[in-house]
Amino acid sequence: MPLINVVIALIVVGVLLWLVNTYIPMDGKIKQILNAVVVIAVVIWLLQVFGLIGTLSSIRIGN
Repeated sequence: MPLINVVIALIVVGVLLWLVNTYIPMDGKIKQILNAVVVIAVVIWLLQVFGLIGTLSSIRIGN
């Protein structure tokens, strides 16, 4: 994935998260949880994009 696509995706995610935090009324705890989930998902996605971790399909949960 070209670097410009990664930067554009990060900008889009950031703007969407800002819009949700600004314009959708939610309890502060819910916003914190939402922000944490989005940040964790973006970090995992970035690690996959740059090849530092494999695909999530290779991770098995349970048996």
